[in-house]
Formats: sequence, structure tokens, C-alpha cells
Amino acid sequence: MMIDLILIFISSLILVICVLVGVAFLTLLERKVLGYIQIRKGPNKVGVLGLIQPFSDAIKLFTKEQTYPFMSNFNLYYLSPVMNLFLALLLWVCIPLLSVNISFDLSMLYFLSISSLGVYSVMLAGWSSNSNYSLLGSLRAVAQTISYEVSLALILMSFLFMVLSLSILDLMKFQKNIWFLMLMLPLCFMWLVSSLAETNRTPFDFAEGESELVSGFNVEYSSGGFAMIFLAEYASILFMSFMCSMLFLGGDLLNLFFFIKVGLMGFLWIWVRGTLPRYRYDKLMYLAWKSYLPISLNYLLLFFSMKIFIFIFLI
Repeated sequence: MMIDLILIFISSLILVICVLVGVAFLTLLERKVLGYIQIRKGPNKVGVLGLIQPFSDAIKLFTKEQTYPFMSNFNLYYLSPVMNLFLALLLWVCIPLLSVNISFDLSMLYFLSISSLGVYSVMLAGWSSNSNYSLLGSLRAVAQTISYEVSLALILMSFLFMVLSLSILDLMKFQKNIWFLMLMLPLCFMWLVSSLAETNRTPFDFAEGESELVSGFNVEYSSGGFAMIFLAEYASILFMSFMCSMLFLGGDLLNLFFFIKVGLMGFLWIWVRGTLPRYRYDKLMYLAWKSYLPISLNYLLLFFSMKIFIFIFLI
């Protein structure tokens, strides 16, 4: 039993290290892609083709002077970025690995629980900084989360009704012959847009709107605190890319092609950032409550009735 626990700890540690290295190179990919979108080079000085740039950035960020606002709530101000990164990395535990690790049958429920906790760290980071800009950013993040997480859960339920399971692994088994992308195209696009809002990315980066909120909820953070918030955001982008691949792109974990799909989904996040301007704040609310919620509810009823019909037909 003790050996099992040690092995689970070691494999989880390797997973976390791999995620952090993946995040480092995702930032490099983003800077390169955005550079070419804007007809410039991107990082190309540090190492061959700028490959060591992410590590020099990490060293720079963590060795800078750590400042804290005089009027801030000191303990919460320091703990919020740590909690943010911890929750983002905790999400990765539900990945079904060949070594089993901590793969469990209710992994989708776990995913929803942990991802909805992420907003608290953003809220506390904004509030504890005791700055008007950061408070506004965190308030926006909370309002945004309330708006899209309802429809996000309903979209996810449509996929779960198709497989009648809460395990991520079952999504892989059910897509052996046909991807869910072919069967549920509108829902897949809705999931993708909701995932952009989930990860606070363009065109839904209201919580850190640089043009009007001076970086939003993380405006008072420097050095390690800022780096942790940054790492948490990119870790969740990678995880949502993974979830997209599992939900509607076949999700064959044993195949190299699966990891190419995850990389392409990550590239899509960057592409959207380089292409689209920021949405108006009330437009997201309108989109989530008046468009996505009724559509996802209707789809949910459709798949629910289809499953009932199939059961009655089989009996």
C-alpha cells in the first residue's frame, strides 16, 4: 500500500513537472505566433531560435524584487497566486494515464468542482490588493464566471449523456468509430468559446483588460506572485486544450496524433488572441444567458430524449 502511494506521488510529480515545462514552451509558442501575426520575429536571441527564452523569463521573474502594497491584506495577497497555481495543477490529476495513477470514475465531476474553485483565487487576489483597478478586475471575473459556467456545465452534460458516464476514459471508448465533433458540431463550438472565457483569454479577457484596467486583478503583483498567476493561466489553457481533444476530437490517449491535436488546440487559443479584439463586457453576459443557455438546454433535452428512446426501443 505504501509503495502504491509513493508511486502515485512520484507519477503526479512527474506530471506536474511536465505540465510546467509544457507551459514554458506554450508561452514561447505564443510569443512566436503573435510575432509572425504582427509581421515580426518574436524571441530569437536567447539560445537557438529563442528556445531558452522561457527559462530566462522564469529566472528573471522569480529573482525580481517582491513588492507588496502597504494597505493590502498581506496573507491573502501572498496566498492567492499560490492557490491559483495549485488549483490549475490539481486539475491535471484527473487525466487517465496508462499507469492508472489517480484515474477515477467521477473525473468529470472533479473537473467541474476544481475549475469552479479557480474564480475564488482571482477574486481574493483582486480584493486583497486593496486597489480599485484590481477589485474591478476581480469583480468582472466573478460576474463572467457566473455567466458562462452554467451553460458550460450544460454543454458538458450533453456529452456525458452520450456516454452515460462521468469518466474521461469512456469518452475515448465511445469515439472509436466517429468523433463527437461530427455529431455535435454546434455544441463543440460553444464549448470552445466557453473554454476561452473559462481561461480568461481574448476575446473574453475582461478580468485583465489592459486597455482600461491596467492588467486588472493582478495589477499589484510583481516577481513570483505575477509568475504564478501567469503559469496558472497557461496551465489551464493546456488543460482545456486536452479536454477539447478528449471531448470531441477522438481522445485516443495511446496515439501520438492525440498530442498533436492538443498542440493544435493550444495554437488555436493563441490564434484567437492574435486575431480578435476584446468583446464588450455586457455582450458576453448577453451571449451566455440569452444564446448559449437556451441552446445548450435544448440540446440536453434532445440527447436525453434520444437516450430514453433507445432504451425503450431496446427493451
